[in-house]
Amino acid sequence: MRNVEITGWGKCMPPNVLSNHDLEQLVDTSDDWITTRTGIKERRISHVEASELAAVAGLRALAAAGKTVDDVDLLMVATCSGDSIIPSTASVVQKRMETWNAAAMDLNAACSGFVYGLVVGTNMIRGGTYQTVLLVGTEKLHHLLDFTDRSTCILFGDGAGAVVLEGSDESAGVLASDLGTDGSAGHVLEVPVDGTMGDRGHPDPAMCGISMEGQEIFRRAVTKMSESSLIALDKAGLRLDDVDLLIPHQANSRIIDATARRLGLDGAKVYVNIQSYGNTSAATVPVALTEALEDGRISPGDIVLFAAFGGGLTWGSLVYKWGSRVTPLGKSDAELPPPDRNTLELLRPNFDFFGLPERMA
Repeated sequence: MRNVEITGWGKCMPPNVLSNHDLEQLVDTSDDWITTRTGIKERRISHVEASELAAVAGLRALAAAGKTVDDVDLLMVATCSGDSIIPSTASVVQKRMETWNAAAMDLNAACSGFVYGLVVGTNMIRGGTYQTVLLVGTEKLHHLLDFTDRSTCILFGDGAGAVVLEGSDESAGVLASDLGTDGSAGHVLEVPVDGTMGDRGHPDPAMCGISMEGQEIFRRAVTKMSESSLIALDKAGLRLDDVDLLIPHQANSRIIDATARRLGLDGAKVYVNIQSYGNTSAATVPVALTEALEDGRISPGDIVLFAAFGGGLTWGSLVYKWGSRVTPLGKSDAELPPPDRNTLELLRPNFDFFGLPERMA
């Protein structure tokens, strides 16, 4: 079976910051309350669309791989908050990047989307259908945040991360994976009125934002991420002792900690950056991977375990053996345009649609 390796990586985080102290001015909460329960200190609010975040992250990943846009023959975009349904966000990203040789498609498995995408992209190359896959996780989740609901508006942020996948002769790549879904519990994390279910004439704002049952999400996320990780490790013929680094979906620090404890994995082997970005859904894993490499947390030959859980309800894990290169081959000069509004101004459409936050009413 042909090996498939991650040869490039990159991220794009918008510059506007929404801190816990900013949220104290909007809703009845505090920095201590948010930090204690979620681990989040701040999150990013994007002044551009998810496709533009994706394009910049993608160009940075290509440069790290020493590739050009002409080398890409499949572009996959994992997102649940893309620019539009038609055209797909991937089509818009193709236009922004000018990856004209690539087929392009969206993949929506919510927060598990990037892990799903790694499995799909790997198998596309193994099957001989494509040679170079660019996989991007990108989200503009603040569009879905109701700042009158303090239980959800503190959790989510915007951002993008990307990797390049290529066939390889190295003893590296995906060793095993496990994916799952429980559609019967989809209502536990949802945007109730979206797509064709919505009422075009009289949308109910309260039904158009992210809705979730926090305690149920916590229980299911910890259970499924740990179970799935053990299944993938067993398929790979490995044990937890063989894992050098766990890169989990960054949903909540308590979920991450509980998953690590359930697995019996030393916290020093778990990569966490939720404090800086909050939950960016499909973008959390590639952003964390990029920063883990930048921080020197991954060495050649390391066994990296990816685990995620998200809306659907979906979950997935993947055991990956890192190759010989942990530094980028090049650097892209791609950048976002500077923001023309401050963070509060970027959130104004949310306030107008969902209603003013408690402290502003």
